Amino acid sequence: MVEAALDDAFQTLMSWADAERDIGIRANADTPADAATARNFAAQGIGLCRTEHMFFEAERITPMREMIFADSPEDRKTALARLEEAGMPDLIVLDLNLPDVNGLDGLLRLRSAAPGVPVVVVSSMADNRMISHALRAGAAGFVPKYSQREVFRTAIDTILSGGTYTPESYVEIDSPRNDGSDALARLASLTNQQGRILQLICEGKLNKQIAYDLSIAETTVKAHVTAIMRKLGVQSRTQAVLIAQEASFARVLPNTV
Repeated sequence: MVEAALDDAFQTLMSWADAERDIGIRANADTPADAATARNFAAQGIGLCRTEHMFFEAERITPMREMIFADSPEDRKTALARLEEAGMPDLIVLDLNLPDVNGLDGLLRLRSAAPGVPVVVVSSMADNRMISHALRAGAAGFVPKYSQREVFRTAIDTILSGGTYTPESYVEIDSPRNDGSDALARLASLTNQQGRILQLICEGKLNKQIAYDLSIAETTVKAHVTAIMRKLGVQSRTQAVLIAQEASFARVLPNTV
């Protein structure tokens, strides 16, 4: 067998493909060497956990494909809603660095959308501060993305047994009042609908616009906004937005010089 090589012919072929394709190219990788090979061949993402088989059932495969090929966040949400109708999974694996997600709010939204389903965070940002924030936001575990397969197996077994998994090197850090962990705890108390409304508030939308986007009455939006401000302990929409912003990546990444 001839080994694939990054020669001129290959680059030419790939340039033709890039000019025509309208989807991203990602690869599954079981080892660090496989992941390195995929990156060398310009894969735009690496899947370290093979989870696709859970979606092969007849009622799931079509909405799963629709979600993958969605042209917009709205289409993706529609497909996800259809997936929800097929039943909840035993475990959710979440990468924090996803499009359409700001900081840890993806974790908070998942906890509201799938109550009772444990969420394990898989991320390359695996410093003690990030892990602590993820756990305080409700994650059942945290696995560095570069971990070996055996680590993932141990983490999943631990979480499905009702435990919490953290890397061996993890050291819990004390959390000052202004580091965002209090904001995460308050945001985690919001319902799924309240989380959607807060997201739209953060986008600068008025109650009438939110009601139109969510197909609900404006009075219902006002009631939710009141409940949101009560749960967050704030007196205005601006203060609610500031609380939400405290959950962004900028607040939990290590300080740089």
